[in-house]
Amino acid sequence: MAVPARTCGASRPGPTRTTLPWPRRGPRPGAWRPASGPPRPLLLLLPPLLLLPLLAAPGASAYSFPQQHTMQHWARRLEQEIDGVMRIFGGVQQLREIYKDNRNLFEVQENEPQKLVEKVAGDIESLLDRKVQALKRLADAAENFQKAHRWQDNIKEEDVVYYDAKADAELDDPESEDVERGSKASTLRLDFVEDSNFKNKVNYSYTAVQIPTDIYKGSTVILNELNWTEALENVFTENRRQDPTLLWQVFGSATGVTRYYPATPWRAPKKIDLYDVRRRPWYIQGASSPKDMVIIVDVSGSVSGLTLKLMKTSVCEMLDTLSDDDYVNVASFNEKAQPVSCFTHLVQANVRNKKVFKEAVQGMVAKGTTGYKAGFEYAFDQLQNSNITRANCNKMIMMFTDGGEDRVQDVFEKYNWPNRTVRVFTFSVGQHNYDVTPLQWMACANKGYYFEIPSIGAIRINTQEYLDVLGRPMVLAGKEAKQVQWTNVYEDALGLGLVVTGTLPVFNLTQDGPGEKKNQLILGVMGIDVALNDIKRLTPNYTLGANGYVFAIDLNGYVLLHPNLKPQTTNFREPVTLDFLDAELEDENKEEIRRSMIDGNKGHKQIRTLVKSLDERYIDEVMRNYTWVPIRSTNYSLGLVLPPYSTFYLQANLSDQILQVKYFEFLLPSSFESEGHVFIAPREYCKDLNASDNNTEFLKNFIELMEKVTPDSKQCNNFLLHNLILDTGITQQLVERVWRDQDLNTYSLLAVFAATDGGITRVFPNKAAEDWTENPEPFNASFYRRSLDNRGYVFNPPHQDALLKPLELENDTVGILVSTAVELSLGGRTLRPAVVGVKLDLEAWAEKFKVLASNRTHQDQPQKQCGPSSHCEMDCEVNNEDLLCVLIDDGGFLVLSNQNHQWDQVGRFFSEVDANLMLALYNNSFYTRKESYDYQAACAPQPPGNLGAAPRGIFVPTIADFLNLAWWTSAAAWSLFQQLLYGLIYHSWFQADPAEAEGSPETRESSCVMKQTQYYFGSVNASYNAIIDCGNCSRLFHAQRVTNTNLLFVVAEKPLCSQCEAGRLLQKETHSDGPEQCELVQRPRYRRGPHICFDYNATEDTSDCGRGASFPPSLGVLVSLQLLLLLGLPPRPQPQIHAHASRRP
Repeated sequence: MAVPARTCGASRPGPTRTTLPWPRRGPRPGAWRPASGPPRPLLLLLPPLLLLPLLAAPGASAYSFPQQHTMQHWARRLEQEIDGVMRIFGGVQQLREIYKDNRNLFEVQENEPQKLVEKVAGDIESLLDRKVQALKRLADAAENFQKAHRWQDNIKEEDVVYYDAKADAELDDPESEDVERGSKASTLRLDFVEDSNFKNKVNYSYTAVQIPTDIYKGSTVILNELNWTEALENVFTENRRQDPTLLWQVFGSATGVTRYYPATPWRAPKKIDLYDVRRRPWYIQGASSPKDMVIIVDVSGSVSGLTLKLMKTSVCEMLDTLSDDDYVNVASFNEKAQPVSCFTHLVQANVRNKKVFKEAVQGMVAKGTTGYKAGFEYAFDQLQNSNITRANCNKMIMMFTDGGEDRVQDVFEKYNWPNRTVRVFTFSVGQHNYDVTPLQWMACANKGYYFEIPSIGAIRINTQEYLDVLGRPMVLAGKEAKQVQWTNVYEDALGLGLVVTGTLPVFNLTQDGPGEKKNQLILGVMGIDVALNDIKRLTPNYTLGANGYVFAIDLNGYVLLHPNLKPQTTNFREPVTLDFLDAELEDENKEEIRRSMIDGNKGHKQIRTLVKSLDERYIDEVMRNYTWVPIRSTNYSLGLVLPPYSTFYLQANLSDQILQVKYFEFLLPSSFESEGHVFIAPREYCKDLNASDNNTEFLKNFIELMEKVTPDSKQCNNFLLHNLILDTGITQQLVERVWRDQDLNTYSLLAVFAATDGGITRVFPNKAAEDWTENPEPFNASFYRRSLDNRGYVFNPPHQDALLKPLELENDTVGILVSTAVELSLGGRTLRPAVVGVKLDLEAWAEKFKVLASNRTHQDQPQKQCGPSSHCEMDCEVNNEDLLCVLIDDGGFLVLSNQNHQWDQVGRFFSEVDANLMLALYNNSFYTRKESYDYQAACAPQPPGNLGAAPRGIFVPTIADFLNLAWWTSAAAWSLFQQLLYGLIYHSWFQADPAEAEGSPETRESSCVMKQTQYYFGSVNASYNAIIDCGNCSRLFHAQRVTNTNLLFVVAEKPLCSQCEAGRLLQKETHSDGPEQCELVQRPRYRRGPHICFDYNATEDTSDCGRGASFPPSLGVLVSLQLLLLLGLPPRPQPQIHAHASRRP
């Protein structure tokens, strides 16, 4: 029975009611539903045998929509054609025979997961242990040097000789501080040599010193610090002599001085250098135990303008002193207290949570009256909540206020006395004449400290020195607290790349006088870097196959090793925190594995899981074996992931040197014309092999080196070299037995190819290499890895972005890769050492596709004519004006179409070609959607929204002020200068210079979150007929999986009406804020904090609990600086230091 031909707007009989139990399938959860208004597409599934009769009508035209059995017949023809071509040209069976014929040239080795992972864990432990020993020598030496040092009150700059790491940059800058006032320091000028290990120029004879911009280099405290730390130079040098693999050795002082070895010039940014070692993640972790912190901010009516801005900036700076081991919440208070964000309890101080706080703080508004009681009660309630995950170590309240008279003693008596387990730190913010005695009393009565922040220049110093107080119990604990901790992954400030750092606190062992109490100040933190690349070198790579890998996580579940740890941009001020469940596609099995690893257990588990393809376009459901063990003496755990087919691997045994030479000759370009072009994987075959991104050049370098050394040379990786040469010979035999005698044009093939685990990719004929764009490293080629994970033939159309121009078929021949893995069974051991395939000519196969999906048996047969008295089924060739026929791959990308105008859209997501039909396929469960987030992406910065003048909150002096001498020496004048100076630093105060920002890499792009969406085949394997119902514009379609491939064959009526356009499914990556943080914190991921905690010591002296904000500036300096401002010249800061007087022994 025929289905009538349609015209847009013509009526069509709808389905009639019947008593038969028709199977219907409702829309999936979250599926698109039509809105009210004009008719929208609605998918109705009908039994195949009832569908067509119900849609028939008298007086139908000669052609009808194809019957289901017809379309199944077309699908079988497609399957047979693909299979036939692959059997003839792919050479799977022939390659199996070649491997068996050469069985004497290789051995089959086994990957034993438990032994492998234990060996690697042991090697990493040994590597880190060597760094630990060096750390202990440094920390002990530093404590002894400082104890023996004699404090000098009258020390001068010219008395201290050192290499100032920033001196070269400052001398090049005519406006620098030292040039302006004439530096008296005896700064060394050094020569440097390039060192590939450091990716930098270094000098091994000296250390370098970096001092923060806002610290005065000539102060007595700093000069004494430089004096005694000079002795560390010999210890650094001796450490390197004992362990030449050591990288940066660093002492970060609590005064802000950084002394590091070997010496290298500081990588100063174009703007003011904000680096302060005390704010680095490794320093913070080493200087104190984990923290539970509640920040409360006074937003009463008296807090307005400049004071409120100072508070907001102070809170943001305070948050930057917290690491992922800490927990925090922020609340504002007046008569009542309330959280500033959606977080109602303490949350982990990770990068994303701190971002929420920083954005929320900017919305604080001052109103009402001050109510300290409300603020402190809220804070204590937060700290007493035991039903949440938290640090459970140091507990503290940080209060920012402009002043008040209430001491809220009753609150402290109720919540904190007599044990005083919560420290209270108070911050008096802004210029005011309030009595600060109550604020000092609160801090002193609760083992805390009182700080003043009169201006923006005091913020950075005073929001980080609370760490000195938290360090007291560590110092008093002595040797018990001298434990090495290893950090999260972060970006090295000197260009080493991603590193982890071992840290060890350095204590002040001096006493204030004979018989006096022991000093309780931390001197600083010693650190030694370990590059992630050095750890990676200890892991097996090529023996695990393309889809096997090693990974490692810390107690937070963050990865320090993982093939997906590839941040596109890094900010050295923040750690790189990629969770294991974000590095992979999360599921319950992986959550269980992650928990077990964090708990320090051993384990093994085989799971079925989802993995993304290397190009992030596809999702595959695969089997994986996970094995894990803890790395002893560290907080890390190591895991190994192996597919079942990677249990075994080939190891070449080419002892016959004549055969080596014979096979090696097939790598020579002179053999390419007859044997096909060879790409070799750019691996580290030998130490002296020069790397190159150009594979032709790399091959040339390789050949030149092989003419000087043998594959058995000690400077070469014999395993890699022997396997490479063996695979060169094996793939050449494939050319000889299969490819050379075949006519590729007969079957419209552009190329045939083979790629191997050994690193060979052979493309035949040689001219086809000109258009070969796949990665020469098979392990990094998406087609290779997907072929190993999928049975049958994997189609890989050329990638097309929706924003780019369509394929230009007139100028270039476009090819579609079809590949399949070669599986060997040798003595009961199964492995997949190679992938073979063909490259189809798109235009020729599109024509062939029409014939295969038609009523003709071959291209030479004439097309069947359908007369007016007969009924014929439509096919994809004759009726291409009415019938749309397409092949779509498992990711939803167009592979072939019978519509000539769609050929240039091959490789695009099908929703961009036919949104209506793709939505129907998705709603019918032919496809499943997977959404995830990429936390390592790089995005262009948002354009500045305001280029106006400074905020109105900044004080602007009047003419009367300028004429008043007293004003020039007042705190207001000093504060104004600091506002102008630090306004260059804080973007919330002054807009950055556009020209300067443009030249800065940090401002050109920044890290961001991208939402990724992939589609993969759902559970439907059968053949379905269905209707996309849209009133008079309905469409019939048929969809069926093509056996032994990753293709879906779809036949549909072409859309003739535009009013039924459906919602478009999106596949491309989009910018995102990530998952809702307010919801995520309600179900935090499992983690464990460090196993040590030092937050209390009965002998702690809490009498030192408060001071003023800064040393008074001199009149002469202020006058000169203000004159510079009046003349319009860029001011230079008068450096100052904020340091405890008790640092002097």
